[in-house]
Amino acid sequence: MRAGISIACLLVLTASSAGAQTFLDEFSYDGLRFTGVGVEFGGVLSNSITTEPIGGLRVDLGVIAPRVRVVVGGSYFKGNFKPDRIARFEQRLQEVLTDCACDSLSIGTITQSDIELFLALQYLFPTLGRVQPYAGAGFSAHIRNGDGAVIKDTFVEDALDTVAAGLDGSVGLEVGVLRGVAILAELRGVLTSELQSLSARGGLMFRFP
Repeated sequence: MRAGISIACLLVLTASSAGAQTFLDEFSYDGLRFTGVGVEFGGVLSNSITTEPIGGLRVDLGVIAPRVRVVVGGSYFKGNFKPDRIARFEQRLQEVLTDCACDSLSIGTITQSDIELFLALQYLFPTLGRVQPYAGAGFSAHIRNGDGAVIKDTFVEDALDTVAAGLDGSVGLEVGVLRGVAILAELRGVLTSELQSLSARGGLMFRFP
């Protein structure tokens, strides 16, 4: 009985190893090359910052496996912290400032900018005529800078000047309109420890032979 179980386990492990090896064999650097560049613009929603426009660039580096392409790029947006976030911060400050004689405390407007650099793997679904749908996942680095008249040169500004790592997910499509030119449309979510955002972007992708 034990011998039979051992043989069965060995067969399962062998099959799993063979399947994993076959999967890894699909990946190759041979398909990696500069195949296109795109520009994009849109709007971004987040849990902390007001709705703002966002712009970016992306570069298509070709495929690393069948139907899996590599994309790198960057984007930028800047917005004000939402009024409810500012109000909570002002309330907490007033609670700890026991010797404050003022009836209310106002810290004014606080802004934060976000420069994002990302690397994503996009799975290419079967094309529908000139339409290429895809879904992607990847990692990003975010360089953020906080600013405000009241917080300038304080520890609050220092706390808002951060570099954070993020996890990204996206769904989108490209629609070929001319030879080497496609319209790009994408929904993209970004999750970091301090900021979660969802953006809708559109643009043009220029592809090279």
